Amino acid sequence: MKNLTSSNKLIDVEQTIHIAIVAFDSISPFHLSVPCLVFGESHGDTPLPKFAIKVCGISAKSGEQVVKTNAGFSIQTRYGLSALSRADMIIIPSWYNDLRPAPLELLNVLRKAHKAGTRIVGLCLGAFVVAEAGLLQQRSATTHWALAKEFSRRFPDIHLDPNVLYVDLGDVVTSAGTAAGIDCCLHLLRSKYGADVAAAVARRLVVAPHRQGGQAQYIEQAIPVLASDDRLSQILEWMLAHLTESHNLDQLAQRALMSRRSFTRHFQKMTGTTVGQWLLHQRLAFAQRQLESSQRSIEDIAIDAGFGSGLLLRRYFAREFTISPSAYRRQFQGK
Repeated sequence: MKNLTSSNKLIDVEQTIHIAIVAFDSISPFHLSVPCLVFGESHGDTPLPKFAIKVCGISAKSGEQVVKTNAGFSIQTRYGLSALSRADMIIIPSWYNDLRPAPLELLNVLRKAHKAGTRIVGLCLGAFVVAEAGLLQQRSATTHWALAKEFSRRFPDIHLDPNVLYVDLGDVVTSAGTAAGIDCCLHLLRSKYGADVAAAVARRLVVAPHRQGGQAQYIEQAIPVLASDDRLSQILEWMLAHLTESHNLDQLAQRALMSRRSFTRHFQKMTGTTVGQWLLHQRLAFAQRQLESSQRSIEDIAIDAGFGSGLLLRRYFAREFTISPSAYRRQFQGK
């Protein structure tokens, strides 16, 4: 049985996707829970395949294993590293804070699984394990911003971008720290099953439905606490409702009852990026949703997204996603 989502993406709800999550002693319960929540929870009527989640201890042997967390309690799992060989996707949700070398058995299993076509995901410090396995040589990656220098020191042949939320290479995915793991997992859903599915799961988790991978990791002030921040929130909503318009920085500052300098500073603190970059990301996200769910022309989508012309939409879309809008539509709609 197959269901058709509102993004016109066919999803086989009878299909089973096997996901192995690597656990180790002193793991953070939060990090471990992120992929379990996104892929392992029931999300109501949202059409999704069946995700078979296996939390796997790093002992090479199968059988019952007790994994200690850093929160003072332990978890018990029936699976060891042998379960990784049967997974469609392997997720390393983090790693030891002292960044100790990964066991050779784990590295060998990751290499073998990757060679067989398994998707490998390193969330937060899990990127160190993926890199140590040799799956990122001469490629791009990200990790928690606080350990970016150490990552570059250990793996100089890898292009590390410490200023993004996640990097998706297709076969290998890495993310920044903590909450960025949620963004990355939702991105994995979105890229495979469409924006509507990812948004529905995000609503169930009560988190933001989509943050572009290129958004800054570290936002100095994420939650509005001042009257000026409340005004900025209103400005963001207004800009989203008026994507087709050109937005002048001085006019936006005036609307927020701020000076240009103050507006720019507060905007950076709240969003982690510039006005121009934020607008570009929103326009691209709008274009993605239209390409996933409609047959509208590229020109019409470009105008409604605020690009003005299909040429500009194609240019920015290819630069950001390394794919053309038409090819992106075919990925989701199969047309």
